[in-house]
Amino acid sequence: MSLNQTPSGERIHIGFFGRRNAGKSSVVNAVTGQDLAVVSDVKGTTTDPVRKAMELLPMGPVMITDTPGYDDEGALGALRVRRTRQELNRTDIAVLVTDATQALTEEDRELLALFREKGLPHLLVRNKSDLLPAVPEAAPGEIYVSALTGAGIHELKERLARLQKTGPQRHIIADKLSPGALAVLVVPIDKAAPKGRLILPQQQTIRDILDAGASALVVRDSELAQTLASLGRTPDIVITDSQVFGAVSKIVPREVPLTSFSILMARYKGLLEAAVRGTEAAERLRDGDRILIAEGCTHHRQCGDIGTEKLPAWLRRYTGKALQFTACSGAEFPEDLSPYALVVHCGGCMLGEREVLYRMKCAADQGVPITNYGTLIARMNGILSRSLEIFPELG
Repeated sequence: MSLNQTPSGERIHIGFFGRRNAGKSSVVNAVTGQDLAVVSDVKGTTTDPVRKAMELLPMGPVMITDTPGYDDEGALGALRVRRTRQELNRTDIAVLVTDATQALTEEDRELLALFREKGLPHLLVRNKSDLLPAVPEAAPGEIYVSALTGAGIHELKERLARLQKTGPQRHIIADKLSPGALAVLVVPIDKAAPKGRLILPQQQTIRDILDAGASALVVRDSELAQTLASLGRTPDIVITDSQVFGAVSKIVPREVPLTSFSILMARYKGLLEAAVRGTEAAERLRDGDRILIAEGCTHHRQCGDIGTEKLPAWLRRYTGKALQFTACSGAEFPEDLSPYALVVHCGGCMLGEREVLYRMKCAADQGVPITNYGTLIARMNGILSRSLEIFPELG
């Protein structure tokens, strides 16, 4: 991802759904103006979700997803259908593409019911209108288009833009800072740090601080004490990478607010309250309990990886229990969480708010506590209350 590219988690996710050979991929290509999806007369050409990040006017940055046919058959077909249903959990706007020359099928109606069940803004697209003797008047929530001739595609994009939900602006930390405030950001540079750049939550936090008219001072943990001593003023907040939470808390004076990037991301994605409650499960873990470590991104794991090495070691030491750990990453997230005593999630910077909340709801519905890296690490270091003091609304 380039430094100027909108992260996936900040884009509007538009999913195109439908039966095989309804022209779904052709409509996607017409909307994007690109050959994003392979088009063929052979049913089932799209076998996995195909994604494309782009600017779609008048909406702005979006993630377009073309999904496999919902009426796929056989063992592989069932797997594709399951992947399609999972795709709904990360979709902000759903588009059902159907063949205008045919009546709606059972699969079409099932998809529409799923859209409504999940509270998704959606649009019914009747494709292949060029094959009709006359285009009928569209019902509410419906539009006739032809991917072949381009008829109705411009109106389709405008209708999608009108489905975009708008709400109060979310902030990572800007709403807690006054103009002129100083935030010190602690960023360890170790062998797990990406070469030549900062990780996404650090980039986003810096930008949010600047949007507040405040200043961001970035320092490694090894230079933190020296930097604080030479500032000539008390910082308004210190934000640290969770991996050095314990060491940083001993350096930063108690009167200075302290939190972590991971905690800020949990708040930004709507997970923080559940994550704080979820930390209590660490006190109840028993020998043999299984913990799910869930990450929203995929990356090459190196020696000292926080999810697969550091967190398990810290939890075993904190609880004194023989715990088992399972890791998942990217779009994969188990539907059945019953084998787990606790889910520990990353900050979710690469996931949209909708998907993070879906994962939180999955855990809640199955009675499985869920927390995230920063809140759990803060609890294990005895500084959870301190790390949440800037959020009095949590109560």
